[in-house]
Amino acid sequence: MPVKILKIATRNSPLAMWQAEHVKHQLMSVHHGLEVELVSMTTEGDRFLDAPLVAVGGKGLFIKELEQAMLEGRADIAVHSMKDVTIDLPDGLALPVIMEREDTHDALVSNHYDSINAIPEGGVVGTSSLRRQSQLRALRPDIQIKDLRGNVGTRLGKLDNGDYDAIILAAAGIKRLGMAERIACLIDFDDLLPAIGQGAIGIECRADDAGVNELIAPLNHAATQLCVETERALSRRLFGGCQLPIAGQAVLNHDAIHLTALVARVDGSEVIKAEHQGGTDSVDNIGTELAETLLARGADQILKQVMQ
Repeated sequence: MPVKILKIATRNSPLAMWQAEHVKHQLMSVHHGLEVELVSMTTEGDRFLDAPLVAVGGKGLFIKELEQAMLEGRADIAVHSMKDVTIDLPDGLALPVIMEREDTHDALVSNHYDSINAIPEGGVVGTSSLRRQSQLRALRPDIQIKDLRGNVGTRLGKLDNGDYDAIILAAAGIKRLGMAERIACLIDFDDLLPAIGQGAIGIECRADDAGVNELIAPLNHAATQLCVETERALSRRLFGGCQLPIAGQAVLNHDAIHLTALVARVDGSEVIKAEHQGGTDSVDNIGTELAETLLARGADQILKQVMQ
């Protein structure tokens, strides 16, 4: 029976709601007459916004309730930021659609400084990401890095209150919320390599729901899907943790995928970086082989210490 009403599970944060609304409008433009409802909910990750993510279980806490809603039939799909999606999905769920990517840069947001190099010695920079912390400490060991959690508006409020000299946010989220004017600069990839899946929106659903899979299929962006799946193959071999000091970005150039990745010590004392390239028919191999290179160069010891 054709699907008449599609229910989207989403967190109720402003950015998550923007993403869900974006998917809703895309689906309604493709399927005239389709009704789409948003099922918003507060996740466990949203309830522990004052604690570092690594201390409360990682980014998977932002999607568990959404996945449970699908498994119980209260929702048909869930919309996620791909950098929040765990590598291994629950039995019965699939991630068939990854939409076209936004800007993958991290952004410096500051009311006083227009670059990382402009921040004075001892300046306070806010981010809760171990990936960002490790690279920032390698780049600027003389600045202070303090944890920063909350939705985008909350983080900007803390910056404007004077708690930080600058904060680091994903450029994609700021742009999607219509706040691009708050970006002081986009940080060069050589200085801050992005998170696995950064800038991409994924749509998760029940694997055996043929009607829903057919409805959402037109929203898939093949090039983005190839790149994100390459990055996730890397992450899977590097113990699959969202909250580890791992960064990776895949770029599609004609028929070749170029992947750059790193693993770093949280104190910034060591950064292991490598690159690998392959054809579009070898997504898993590109990610896995680059991960093996990083592990052979010492990334295994770094990750084991972080996970202790």
